[in-house]
Amino acid sequence: MAQFGFENDIHSILKLDMPITNAPIARWQRKASSSNASALNGLSPGKSANVSLSSSKTPSKTPGKNKKVTPSKMGGDRFIPTRNSKQMDVASFLLTKENEPVDAINPTVTSESQKAWSMSLNGYNLEDAKILHLGGKPLNAPEGYQNNLKVLYSQGATPASVKKTRYISSTPDRILDAPELRNDFYLNLLDWSSRNVLAVALHNSVYLLDAAQGDVTLLMKLEHEQDYICSLSWTREGTYLAIGTSDCNIQLWDVYSHKRLRSMASHTSRVASLSWNDHVLSSGSRSGHIHHHDVRVADHHIFTLSGHSQEVCGLKWSPDGRYLASGGNDNMVHVWPRVQEGTASQSVRSWSEHQGAVKALAWCPWQPNILASGGGTSDRHIRIWNVNSGSCISSLDTQSQISSLVFAPNYKELVSAHGYAHNNVVIWKYPALTRVAELNGHEDRVLSLLLSPDCSTVATVAGDETIRLWKSFEMDPVKKAKERLVKSTSGVIHQSIR
Repeated sequence: MAQFGFENDIHSILKLDMPITNAPIARWQRKASSSNASALNGLSPGKSANVSLSSSKTPSKTPGKNKKVTPSKMGGDRFIPTRNSKQMDVASFLLTKENEPVDAINPTVTSESQKAWSMSLNGYNLEDAKILHLGGKPLNAPEGYQNNLKVLYSQGATPASVKKTRYISSTPDRILDAPELRNDFYLNLLDWSSRNVLAVALHNSVYLLDAAQGDVTLLMKLEHEQDYICSLSWTREGTYLAIGTSDCNIQLWDVYSHKRLRSMASHTSRVASLSWNDHVLSSGSRSGHIHHHDVRVADHHIFTLSGHSQEVCGLKWSPDGRYLASGGNDNMVHVWPRVQEGTASQSVRSWSEHQGAVKALAWCPWQPNILASGGGTSDRHIRIWNVNSGSCISSLDTQSQISSLVFAPNYKELVSAHGYAHNNVVIWKYPALTRVAELNGHEDRVLSLLLSPDCSTVATVAGDETIRLWKSFEMDPVKKAKERLVKSTSGVIHQSIR
């Protein structure tokens, strides 16, 4: 009895006279009161009654338990941080205190001191307990996390279009009829001046086309009907035109006064290739010889280069004037040094890797030591040479005869003209030599390929007696695409040279 009396005394001592008003409400009481209030107050916008009532109790079976929401091992497409129950309570507390005024007693408390107190009391920073981080840097993945999908995370907005799509028209901008054009692979019958004037040789006549205005004029015509034009080459200024003929002569014309300045004879066979280097004109003939002519003096023939055993059909001076590249029907490519009067000249480089005639030669404008060469039907390869080292940088089998090459500096590309069996023009990305686009339309082999002075347009001449202008390298492709929507393919200008 004494024991029961002691227990009654203890209960009477611990019994409160009135409820504690300032104490925090217990968690189970808050949960019960919130569920009862939601049931009495009716439905919340966007929620159903079943959802409100079911939130007060734990369902017997978790919906979707059979589905694996969180991957069992690392390597998902994104990182979602995990939080323990204590952190969830802290986060809930922070949300409830978010709108309350700041404590006026300690207004000078800094974030560093708050972080130190939180680390010492809770073992973690309160900022890390926040469920949603709407600002600041993104959370770092835990140590050892591997992103197998290689997804990059960034808070910066991704632009809709970082790189503009380049538009390359599959149809020529202009087509010109070129009747009586000589279908000879070894000749060079087209050249484009720095003043935007195209010179084209039709049998024994030379015509000039103003590419801007579209005007066509006859420059000259050979006296004998059986003779024909073999090669054309403009000076750098675009005022004078050199013309190589089948009667072994070279004529120099002033195109603006329509006057022949002089006729130079030194070769013993037709002159199939020409190339200027300031006042020195280099010419290649069927005999295999290359002659240098100083057009300023009466005795114009200053030197002869002997390296080819057959016709010299390709001849190009480098942009810096240091080297002359020559290609011939003997499948050889030679690189010659700058002209030096009175001294013997030997080729700097000689390559025999091609298995066909080498007419296509092109120097790289932005890499002066790089030379591209293309072989004929038996070879079909584009080869890129380093003149300084003498090595072949790359080689590509185009599966078609190569008649001409040119570098397009606007997009760092290489353009090739082809004969048998594709008769087309191909644009290659340099230096990878991956195919960018094909320009089809010629019905016979493409004989020559030229680039306009602004490097935006390509001119091609083919055995089908047509000249086609392709605007494939304009620097503003978006504007060009809009113009193409207005201009239909039926609106292609069809004009005759004569």
